[in-house]
Amino acid sequence: MQRTITMTLAAFSFLSPGEILFGRGMAQQAVSRIAQRADRVLLVHGAAAGRVAWLRDDLAAAGVQVEGFAVPQEPDVALIEAGVAAARTCGARVIVACGGGSVIDAGKAIAALVPATRPMLEHLEVVGQGLPLDHAPMPFIAIPTTAGTGAEVTKNAVIAVPEARRKVSLRDPRMIADVAIVDPALTDGTPWAVTLASGLDAVTQVIEPYVSPKANALTDALCRDAIPRGLKALCRLREGESSEARDAMALVSLYGGLALANAALGAVHGLAGPIGGMSGAPHGAVCGRLLPFVLACNAERATGDASGRLARVSEWIADALGGTADQAPDRLVDWAEAAGLPGLAAMGVRTADHEDLAQAAVGSSSMKGNPVPLELADLVALMRDAA
Repeated sequence: MQRTITMTLAAFSFLSPGEILFGRGMAQQAVSRIAQRADRVLLVHGAAAGRVAWLRDDLAAAGVQVEGFAVPQEPDVALIEAGVAAARTCGARVIVACGGGSVIDAGKAIAALVPATRPMLEHLEVVGQGLPLDHAPMPFIAIPTTAGTGAEVTKNAVIAVPEARRKVSLRDPRMIADVAIVDPALTDGTPWAVTLASGLDAVTQVIEPYVSPKANALTDALCRDAIPRGLKALCRLREGESSEARDAMALVSLYGGLALANAALGAVHGLAGPIGGMSGAPHGAVCGRLLPFVLACNAERATGDASGRLARVSEWIADALGGTADQAPDRLVDWAEAAGLPGLAAMGVRTADHEDLAQAAVGSSSMKGNPVPLELADLVALMRDAA
C-alpha cells in the first residue's frame, strides 16, 4: 500500500545577485560583464590603485572609460558623499568595486545613492529614518579580494557616522549586486592577520544565520556545508599558504553573505557594529573575538531547535580544533588567541564604554536574529569576558 508523506516546510524568499561567478580565473570574465553594461565606469578600489591596474588596463583596452575612486579605510558618510560626487562628475553608468569588504560596501552605497534625491542620512538606519531608496540603484558589479564579509552578495552597506560614533547600514533589497565575481586567486597571499580576522568573520556569518530563528531550508544548506569547511580551512591557512584553503574560505565568505542576507545575524554582529563605530576596532577581529563568548551565552539559555543547532555548531568546532563539544567555545578562544587575535581591550574597547555599547546593541537589527533574547547585563558581561 502506497503511503502519502506530507512534509511541512516554512515558506521563505531568497535574495541573490543576478549572476554569481565563482572559481579561480573567473576574474578574467570581469571585463566582458562590465563592458556589456556600460562604456563609462567608476572603479572603486582600496588605497593602492596598483592592485586594480590589471582591471583598469583591460577595461581601457576594451574601450571602456574608467575613473578610479580610492577607499583607504572603512567608509564613512563623507567618503560615500565624495564617491557619489565622483560618479556623477565622470558620468559613470556602472559602479565596479574591486577590493575588500570596505571597498565593496563603499561601491554598493555609491551605486545606491547616485540616483537618489533625498539626503543620505534619511536612508541610514538608527541615526536616520531608514527610508527605502527613492530610485533604483545604478548597475553594480562586485569583485572581492578578501574572504570574509560576503559583501558582494548582501543588500546593505555599513557606513560609519563619526559624529554619532556609530556604524550603521544603508539597506535596500535592490542594492544587491547585478554581478558578483568571486575569484579565490585574488585572495592568495593575504597577510595572516587579515586572513584570521576576515576568516573568523566569514565563519561567524555562517554560524549566526544557522542558529537564527529566521533560518530557512536554503540558508541551512549553505551553512551546514560552510561552517565545518571554514573552520578547517582557517586551521590549514594558519600552517601556511594553501590555494585549496583559500578556495574554501572564498566559498564560505560567499555562502555567509547569502545566508545573512536571507536569514539575519545575531548578537555578535549586534555588538560589533557599535563597538566598531565607537572604538574604531576592525570589524572582523571584533566578530572573531566575540563569537565563542556569544555561543556559550546562547547555549546556556537556548531550548528546543535552537539548542540543537548550537550543539551542532559546537560539534563542528570540536571536530576542527579538538576537544569535546562542551569545550568548543573555550577551544575557539584559545585557538584564536594563539593565532594572534587580540582581546577587545587591546583593540581599544574601553570598559567604561561597555554599558553604552550594550545599550546601542540592544536596539540593533542584528539582535533580532539572535536565537535567544539577551538583556543589557548579558551584553555587558559578554564584552567583559571578551576583553
